[in-house]
Amino acid sequence: MRAVITVVGEDKVGIFAKVSAFCAEHNVNIEGVSQTILDDMFCMIMIVEASKCICPFGDFTEKILEEGKKQGLVIHAMHEDIFNSMHRI
Repeated sequence: MRAVITVVGEDKVGIFAKVSAFCAEHNVNIEGVSQTILDDMFCMIMIVEASKCICPFGDFTEKILEEGKKQGLVIHAMHEDIFNSMHRI
């Protein structure tokens, strides 16, 4: 199952490292990344393969949201189909 993870927050050292480490700890494989910095805001979208996640995906989404809050970031994870549906015109 593919999913999309979005990360937004004030730019600081180590954001990608922390998010990718969190994914690795949960056996979620990163397949693609796009990131940019707009003024002082860090923005990243990741495509991940989550079919081998060590916990149910709903739990993963809650855990990564909480991890983001600890880091001062907004991190959302959602099934790729939901992401695509949300962005269709």
